[in-house]
Formats: sequence, structure tokens, C-alpha cells
Amino acid sequence: MRFAPVGEWPYDPDKPAAAYAEGWQTWSPARRYLLGEESMRPANERDLKVMFRHDRPPPAGVVQAEGVLVIADDRGARAWYGPEPSREVPTLRVEIKGARAVVSAEAAVESFEAPDWSAALIEVGRRLRGPAVRSIPPGWCSWSCYFKFVTEADVVENVEAAKRLDLPIEIVQVDDGYEAMVGDWLDIDPRFGSLRGAALAIRSGGMVPGVWIAPFVVDPRSKLAAANPGWLAADATAGEHWGVEMRILDVTNSEAAAYLRHVFRTFSGWGFAFFKLDFLYALAMLGIDTYREGMTLIREAVGQEAILLIGGAPLLPSIGLCDAMRVGPDVLPEEPDPQLDAARLITITRLRRWMNGRLWTNDPDHIIARAGMDQREKWAAYVGSYGGVRFSGDRLAELDVRGLELTRQVLSSPV
Repeated sequence: MRFAPVGEWPYDPDKPAAAYAEGWQTWSPARRYLLGEESMRPANERDLKVMFRHDRPPPAGVVQAEGVLVIADDRGARAWYGPEPSREVPTLRVEIKGARAVVSAEAAVESFEAPDWSAALIEVGRRLRGPAVRSIPPGWCSWSCYFKFVTEADVVENVEAAKRLDLPIEIVQVDDGYEAMVGDWLDIDPRFGSLRGAALAIRSGGMVPGVWIAPFVVDPRSKLAAANPGWLAADATAGEHWGVEMRILDVTNSEAAAYLRHVFRTFSGWGFAFFKLDFLYALAMLGIDTYREGMTLIREAVGQEAILLIGGAPLLPSIGLCDAMRVGPDVLPEEPDPQLDAARLITITRLRRWMNGRLWTNDPDHIIARAGMDQREKWAAYVGSYGGVRFSGDRLAELDVRGLELTRQVLSSPV
């Protein structure tokens, strides 16, 4: 990559300006830096693939941004951004050179001035705005309560509890744990029960069935990998997940594309109309064009009326391809006795609030209101006021009086 200067800002080490540097994807570091600081760098090869733009690690001594950079101080702000993120997302860097902070980019950018960093980001969102953003009805998701151990019976129980408690839940989404192996999406783990049966129960309860899927990653131990190795990218892997280096489904292979189309059409035929798509950064490692080809394939398979909530996804290349975007980490760690880290969640999702209602509907992640969660009041208040996706992640029948009250308030809050 060859970087060329595109602008500069005065640098005073005693009163440094702030720089907002957008990351590549959902899980990339999101923060404001002071000029003179340097971007977080990957600790290892896995971090590079899973959290950063895999072919552009930040060097020492710079602040690096992917597609959007804003520098601001008490004199005002200036933004630099890539105007065509469906085609390319420029990498930008800020380096201190004496009394100047020099901004450089490796592809075309546009720039403008604004009163402050918040106004600058809102204007970037306005300029990059995609098609009309649709609101997402309130819902429930299995992940933050059952994690990968969810069963059909758990789903049915929560459908019945939502009706009995008269909660305004319109979508019920089955998360990871139903599939026999990542990649073998239509092979349902007998431990789970029937995925089609779960969808029928959700529909019978008057709600929209939803399902999680990581469409572009494949476990090398799966039936798909064993039977069709030619469908997998030969020169790239997606990093370690589930204890193994994951392969990437190459949708430019016509047979691989046909398989993926069949999976989504089958899910649609079973009644699913809400899709939580995860680990999407993997396909983008093969190029933005390939990523958009894969996402377009999915949209065509499920139809325009289906809702696509995506995560682990390249941010700016996804404009126009999804209805909602996870903009931060999971609300709970996948470990015994998990607890909220509301401060961290709020910091990250607030920084990306400029995207909400402009590029898509932001998903800050589930409300967790069950007893024993130390920061449930703080998190519920934040999610309820955020104006994005509002899903419960609790076992509804076990909510205490206050937890039920908080859940009802958040799910009923306006978008």
C-alpha cells in the first residue's frame, strides 16, 4: 500500500486534539484517541484476522482508521471518509510530525469541516446513508441465557412465557446451538430437537421466527468440508473459533453459492423471516466485491421482507446490505456466572451511535435484566434510550418482579 497525504492538523502535546478512528468491523476496537497516541494493535495472528482488517495491521506510532476519521478540538473538527464503501474502504493514518498531525490515505477520500466531532460523524452518516432504514420490532434471543446449549423446548417455553406475561415480543430468535456442525446448517443436533418444530411453535405463538447462522465460515471437521473441499477458499482462513482454524466458504464457486442459497431458502420455507448473520468478516477477507456478492445472494434467497441483523461484519461495506448491525461486543461473556460490563458496552456502542438510523438500525445487544446482574438497571436504561434493536436475552419465566418491569419498559420503548 502507498499512502499519500490528504490533510493535517496542528499538534500541541500539551493540549492534543482527539481523533475518532473507525474500525474495520463489528469487533474492531472503537475509541477516540488523543493525537500522539497509537492505535491498538493485534497481539497475534488470530486477533489480526478476527478483530482487524487482516491485510492492514496498524504500524507503531500512528492512529489508523478504516473508512472514517475525525479530528477535533475546541476550534472545530474535520472529517475524512471513503465516499464509495461498496467499492473500496480507504485506510487512513495519522502520524505526528513536529507540530503537525499529518493525515494520509491509501485510496481516495473526501473531507469536510464541522463544528465538532459529533456533528462531523452525523454528516458522514448522512453522506453515506443507504436505502431507507427500517425499524426492528422488539424480540427475544436465546444466546445470552442458554448460549450454545439451547433446545427446542427452551424456545417453546419462552414463547409461552412471553404470551403469558403479555410482553411485547414480536420476534423469537434461535441462536447458535441448534446445528450439528458449523457449515452443516441443515443437519440439526439431536440434542436441540427440531429447528423446524421451533419455528412452527414461534409462528403458532403469533411471533416471527428468527435463526442465527454464520454463513461464510465452515468447520474443517464438517461434512461439507469433507465432501466439498473445492468450495472452500484455498488461500485464506478465518481464524480460530470453536477450537479450530475455520475455513471460508467461497461463494464465487457456483456450487458453493447454490448450497448457501439452498440453506437460506430451506430456512425461509420452515418459516424463518429474521436472520442473525454472524462472522461475516470472513468472506470480506476475499475482497469487498466477494463479500457483497455473498450478502446479495442471501438477500435474494430470503426475500426483501426478511430482516437481516448482522454482526462480526465489515462495517462500511455492509451499507445497503442489512437492516440492523451489531455495533459492539456481546453483552455477556460465555463463561460461568457471567456479568455485565455496562461501562465498556456503553462506551463502544455510544461511539457508533452516529450510524443508527442512517446506515442501518444499531444493535447494542440484548437487555439482561435477570436477578443477580449487578448493572441491570444501568444497562436497561441505556438500551431503552438508545433507539436501536431491543431484544431480551433472559429466561422469561425466571425474571423477578423488577427484571420483568425493566424488560417490559425496554421492549416497549420507541425506536
